[in-house]
Amino acid sequence: MKKIAFLAVSAWVFIACSHEVNLQVQTDKGTIEGIELEGGVKAYLGIPFAQAPIGDLRWKAPQPKETWEGVLPTKTFGFDPIQPVIWDDILLRGERMDEDCLYLNVWTTAKTDKDNLPVLIYFNGGGLMVGSGSEARYEGDAIAKEGVIGVTANYREGVFGFFAHPELSAETDYKGSGNYGFLDQVAAIEWVKRNIKAFGGDPNRITIAGESAGSFSVSLLMVSPLSKDLLAGAILSSGAEVYSYRSKTLAQAEQDGLDLFASKDLTSVAQARALSADSLAALLPPTGMAVSVLDGYFMTEYPDSVYAQGREAAIPLLAGWNSLESYPQACTLKAWRPILDGWFHGYVDQLLEVYGIRTDADVMATQGFNLASDLFTGFPTWKACDYHAKAGFPTYRYKFNRPRPLGDKTEPGAVHSADIEYAMGNLEDNHVFYWTDVDYAISRTFLSFYANFAKTGNPNGEGLPQWDVINGQLDCPPVMQIDSISAQINSQGEAPYHLLEKIYTNH
Repeated sequence: MKKIAFLAVSAWVFIACSHEVNLQVQTDKGTIEGIELEGGVKAYLGIPFAQAPIGDLRWKAPQPKETWEGVLPTKTFGFDPIQPVIWDDILLRGERMDEDCLYLNVWTTAKTDKDNLPVLIYFNGGGLMVGSGSEARYEGDAIAKEGVIGVTANYREGVFGFFAHPELSAETDYKGSGNYGFLDQVAAIEWVKRNIKAFGGDPNRITIAGESAGSFSVSLLMVSPLSKDLLAGAILSSGAEVYSYRSKTLAQAEQDGLDLFASKDLTSVAQARALSADSLAALLPPTGMAVSVLDGYFMTEYPDSVYAQGREAAIPLLAGWNSLESYPQACTLKAWRPILDGWFHGYVDQLLEVYGIRTDADVMATQGFNLASDLFTGFPTWKACDYHAKAGFPTYRYKFNRPRPLGDKTEPGAVHSADIEYAMGNLEDNHVFYWTDVDYAISRTFLSFYANFAKTGNPNGEGLPQWDVINGQLDCPPVMQIDSISAQINSQGEAPYHLLEKIYTNH
């Protein structure tokens, strides 16, 4: 009888101490109100996680959002980052593009704030030039149904997010500049850490993921002193800022800023801040993917140095890339040789040999595709895995091989970014392709891997093919091949990566 009474009291205490996760949620800055979706998912869209980085806050680290009175509707996506049109698969859903773009989105199925669901924050790709957390392919609805709170977050892009200048450095306590987009990502993680419990989440189980530029971002967040201790897991999808992608020194980045201003007859930061956002974007459009700056704050040393010493976030890592990340820059061996020689003088013959490229036919076949893909994202992703596994942290590697169906034909391989909708369970939101039952089955497998990894740091689960860590097996590591039949194989193709490692080390 006493035991029954104790249980009854315990249940009453639990109910009294827990709160339902309703459409209205109290955050640290005020109350928001979201929307109800199918399948018990509640979505909160366009939550401001920092002050608008406008006016004097242009080119400054994100500042805390002011508190607000009443209930803030969070039922539509916030403004998207200002960006040009570069790729036609970037489909934004915000009301408009605006410099005021620091918004995030949350999808949850939690019933109470005691559910302690794991969290997955996905940072968009787009070369740090374009993209947004509003894109349908990143939507967190499907993973929320798997028991993981999905989050996407915007960050400043192009000149708004990745610009350094001596005047900007002089303004800061740490005497550095640049990296504003990365600092936005840190601020988003910190917001989740502070607030996710109110959405039924566990602030100690935050996994970050990203594709392409988002993946490069994740690799930096794993080593930044501002963020690495906030993470429980990380997912790299096609990219990492190591070896072949090297951070700029502050002096280099500041000189680039001076040169950029001079090219447009801008003489000061004050003059540039006085321009409207649209005028600035038109005057200084992005010309290529940015890299991090050794600003002494977000990035205090080269990422390779941190990884090489095993001082990155001590967390599980799931990482991989696609079968056709890039195409060769020439169609014939004769035309490609001088291009490669400009990059890898003295190593071209070894490089072509290790990839099995001997004829013109090989250039535009699997061999050439493999080399082009590895030079773009495959090798740096491989090296991040290599670093992390050697440091003793659980590391799972994959290769995504499924070509997307285009009616009566398919793409020649799994091209760059093709994995996103599969991994996040959002195939139905992309109406360009003719998805089959096989595609949906692959997506269910990939999404399950992601969800399990966010929950436990291990992608394995009931009904899924066995996936082992590469730790201790770096000469012939297990690699999950994700395709119509997903299965783990032992890689026999590590020699090209060891050669590239040698080349980049010696250049």
